[in-house]
Amino acid sequence: MAIAGKLTKKLVENLGPGRHGDGGGLYLVVDPSGARRWIVRVTIKGQRNRKGAPLRTDFGLGGADIVTINQARDRALEYRRMARQGLNPRFNATREIPTFEEIAQQVHIDRMPTWKNAKHGQQWINTLRDYAFPKIGRMPIDSIGQPEVLMCLSPIWTEKHETARRLAQRIKIVLDVAKSKGFRDGENPVTAIKDAQVLPKVTKKPKHHKAMRWQDVPAFYADLQTRNAMAAKALMFTCLTGSRTGEVLGMQWGEIDFEARLWTCPEERMKTGAAHRVPLTDEMLLILKPLKALASDYVFEGQKRHQPLSNMSMLMLLRRMKVDGVTVHGFRSTFRDWAAEAARAPREVAEMSLAHKVGSDVERAYARSDLLERRRELMGQWSDFVRSADGH
Repeated sequence: MAIAGKLTKKLVENLGPGRHGDGGGLYLVVDPSGARRWIVRVTIKGQRNRKGAPLRTDFGLGGADIVTINQARDRALEYRRMARQGLNPRFNATREIPTFEEIAQQVHIDRMPTWKNAKHGQQWINTLRDYAFPKIGRMPIDSIGQPEVLMCLSPIWTEKHETARRLAQRIKIVLDVAKSKGFRDGENPVTAIKDAQVLPKVTKKPKHHKAMRWQDVPAFYADLQTRNAMAAKALMFTCLTGSRTGEVLGMQWGEIDFEARLWTCPEERMKTGAAHRVPLTDEMLLILKPLKALASDYVFEGQKRHQPLSNMSMLMLLRRMKVDGVTVHGFRSTFRDWAAEAARAPREVAEMSLAHKVGSDVERAYARSDLLERRRELMGQWSDFVRSADGH
């Protein structure tokens, strides 16, 4: 027969932030974030704290999404019995502690709706699968400390530093979640390792995408205009708009307003996570309008019907054109250099044309305009320059 208490299953699911008593020292703690966990407060017979008073201690019993109300009551009763016998539950209780991998997999599932896209979510768990699970995946989550974290990070810290940095962030999140569910206490070992500078400092060399000189773009664009491949059309449009590869290749007809001469790239394809409006020039429209006759779901259709071009298609075209060392992404830098050196465009106009965030969070909160008309003028100048080699 289950032990009775003040709380019910419905209350456990719906109570707001705070500490809610069930009786007998058992509490449901609801964080402002909505996370719910069980704790039990006991007074250990014959033991004193530093001030000489009876030793009263809180113990985590697990998250309310994993531990049911009846299980929490059973565990609380076990802890109270030990405390009455003078036994500290921290060292004597038997608890079912989940493994690091179990908590990590649950975190991955819980956060699925928040991933920017499915690929990003898969990368998150794959990093842990490849570098953490083989070493600490089967360990109880409460037994993982600095030595265990270092086992994962040290072998790749210098050779694969960016991967190691992301791995550290993801391990930290898993351990923080475990703590919020009552399975851990104390400082996160990832934080302790960072603060103590246990691992060597790695000087990261920035990797820049090789860009074409802006002075060479008109001749390059004239060559592109002689080619009929879809990759050439996509590369011309990418060059003119200064957009990222994924933004262009994922473009669908519903995003284009021909009357307003505007392309709105939705937030899920934007690196910044915010929708971006791109003013369409005459040259851009000359590329887009003939493609409508294909009646494809995507503006730049690939080899498969109603599927976009491969993200390698434009790079392979550059290689076939013998344009070595230049990347598709590099055309963003090319445009930025031209905007600064030739057009003398204001910084905020040039940066917003590339969908870069300008200014601090506070400044952006007040500067709500995306400077569309000023950007339209700049993109028109860029289009005129890009096609200047064909006599226009």
